[in-house]
Amino acid sequence: MGFIGKKTLYRQALYLFIGIMGVLCTPIPPSDAAETVTIQFGPFTQTVKISEIEQYAKTGRLSNSLQVFAPFLTPDVRNLLNQKIDIDPQVADRFIGEIVNTPQGQQIFARLGQAIPGSNRDTIQGALNLMIRQVNGASVLGFLRAYPGRNVTVDASKLLELGLVLNPDNLKSQALGVFLERDLATSERVSLPGNINPSNPGKYPVQVQTINFNRGNRQIIADIYIGDTQSQQPLVVLSHGFGANRLFLKYLGEHLASHGITTVSIEHPGSNSRAVNQAINRTNLARLISPSEFIDRPQDITSLLDELSRRNQQNPTGVKFNTNNTVVIGHSLGGYTALALAGGELNIGELRRYCQRNLNAAASPGDWLQCAGASLPEKPISLRDQRIQRAIALNPLVGQLFGRQGLSQINIPVLMVASTEDAITPAVSHQIKPFSQLRGSKYLITAIGGTHLSLSDSNYQIPGSTLVRERRGREADRFRQLIRGVGLAFVKELTPEASIYRPFLSSSYTQSFSTTTIPLRFGSDLPKSVQSWLEVSRE
Repeated sequence: MGFIGKKTLYRQALYLFIGIMGVLCTPIPPSDAAETVTIQFGPFTQTVKISEIEQYAKTGRLSNSLQVFAPFLTPDVRNLLNQKIDIDPQVADRFIGEIVNTPQGQQIFARLGQAIPGSNRDTIQGALNLMIRQVNGASVLGFLRAYPGRNVTVDASKLLELGLVLNPDNLKSQALGVFLERDLATSERVSLPGNINPSNPGKYPVQVQTINFNRGNRQIIADIYIGDTQSQQPLVVLSHGFGANRLFLKYLGEHLASHGITTVSIEHPGSNSRAVNQAINRTNLARLISPSEFIDRPQDITSLLDELSRRNQQNPTGVKFNTNNTVVIGHSLGGYTALALAGGELNIGELRRYCQRNLNAAASPGDWLQCAGASLPEKPISLRDQRIQRAIALNPLVGQLFGRQGLSQINIPVLMVASTEDAITPAVSHQIKPFSQLRGSKYLITAIGGTHLSLSDSNYQIPGSTLVRERRGREADRFRQLIRGVGLAFVKELTPEASIYRPFLSSSYTQSFSTTTIPLRFGSDLPKSVQSWLEVSRE
């Protein structure tokens, strides 16, 4: 997921604020209850009585103060006013104990201070403690419900960012990072081949060719990174995320090709940056792309492999595409694409029930975006392509798309990457829980402090505003370097060189790329502490 327009951003911020106001309507002790809410929205300021909001929630009638919000106060918003996000008290207590004094916790305090002008650490921590005791929820809504004072002033332009940071799944992801960093740490030294460093460039100069072909009414463009023109190595296909394009993982395509692995970076016309910019309905993430995009994306890659096979036959002396031995690597929505091609079965029934019952203003953008698929036919959907032999899912958008069992159908090796400060596709619901479904050979790399766009090409230009602060550029250099090395080693598992590269699929190799900003961990199973956490917090 690379871009969301400012109009979408502001409307979601206002929707989030409306949700906050609805929770503030819930009675709390008179000495602590806020009587008014002052909304700052750029140069716009409006003070609204809580009683007026309560009246609207009960009757649908708008006071004069609320008339300015009339275009946004739809029936769905009215229903939203009474929604509350619950978190098990055990989860909340463990979260506060583990994170309140961590760098991540300090970042949360700073963002809270920006969204609530005039607040300080003491008032924020006091409200957090009260929230745990009385409100029993770890979200923007629960926090402001517990905030002291007769009036609460809120900077609405900061609310979306704040809501993403305090999204319950994002909070859990950051807290889980504490356990993952601690319990997946290793002091064991694995003997690595001294003459090989898979994160360094290979010996082949890289050429790039661009191809075009049609699949129905979809015009597909793809860049082919070529090193060894007669390569018998596996073929790699790169799939970008929502609102991005085929240059998003350019560095990875160049790296693999320099080692003789032909790599093709496809552009999905229904969910690339151009499609998002031209979308008519840009104010609702759940309607920003067509439901069919969840089917079209994997089929784009299936058609790409068919096209490359035809080119093999038409030009037997040209570049060789080993289409029957393909590894697909995808980021965000591209990670979903990779998992679907690997054999994950969509469960539209479970997705639809989630979107009808659980989706709310504090949900992450990934949670909203997945609901674009909720109107697909409610039947098991398999998009498996038998030519796909391995899959790498970088910060994949998963959520409820495969239900509780759909990923258990995958029987090829999968490498998944999660970032604990990914507020777009929070790790706990989009990577860690899905990883626990996988039954075959699997690996999980966790970037403690990594964000959704940390693995983007360092020169990739984000067209527009990102929703939250992203750790990109130099901060994520070592993280990208690790993905170069581990990605190559994972692909090499399909070759006679597998035993040479296998030591690089290890905790010690991964950990060697850690920085103070982004510690890195590797494992084939979740630690027991995380498994226990998931059991406690299971919905």
